[in-house]
Amino acid sequence: MTAASFPAAVLFDLDGTLLDSAPDFVVTLDQLRQARGLPPVAPTRVREVVSKGSRAMLGAAFPQLDAAARDALVPAFLDTYEALIGQHARLFDGIAEMLQALEQAGSRWGIVTNKPEYLAQLILPQLGWERRCAVLIGGDTLAERKPHPLPLQVAAQRIGVAPEACVYVGDDERDILAARAAGMPSVAALWGYRLEGDDPLAWQADRLCEQPQQLWQAAAWPATA
Repeated sequence: MTAASFPAAVLFDLDGTLLDSAPDFVVTLDQLRQARGLPPVAPTRVREVVSKGSRAMLGAAFPQLDAAARDALVPAFLDTYEALIGQHARLFDGIAEMLQALEQAGSRWGIVTNKPEYLAQLILPQLGWERRCAVLIGGDTLAERKPHPLPLQVAAQRIGVAPEACVYVGDDERDILAARAAGMPSVAALWGYRLEGDDPLAWQADRLCEQPQQLWQAAAWPATA
């Protein structure tokens, strides 16, 4: 294919790439803090660690607790989040149009996330993605999770596309590491969540995109095999 064509298939990270889910997590953490007599958490502290997972978010909300005490809060965190999932989250601007552009070009797309699969599955019908999303791999679907390449490899296999013919888009370094290990071209989503000291240039993604709107155009995508 040429560099000016859309990829045959695209896999996406979910939180921080397709979905601005930080508002859901802020409310979740505020409920946990309120139950313990604590004031609301600073939303900016939560946003920068969303892509690092539940333990990182609990660390931001409960810095006074040691690792074992934060780990003990994970079940309550997940239960609270499940009860309100999607109520405050929104697609990032330009995502809906980007997915439409892919579909119009005949590309298939799916999701590979480290979020537990049962939680990711709850989001699909809220967005009308049950039939549009070709594959969904969660953080607990397989024996490995990102940055291991297995989730990306299995996702490509399930939609019948070779990894090198697929592109992975994510906002965290482990997304890019997983793609590279899978032999899959990658796009770093700079509109997502990251720590102040993170340097996306050092991730060595094939492309860096500031906004989803760039991906409306075929020329913005990395060439695939």
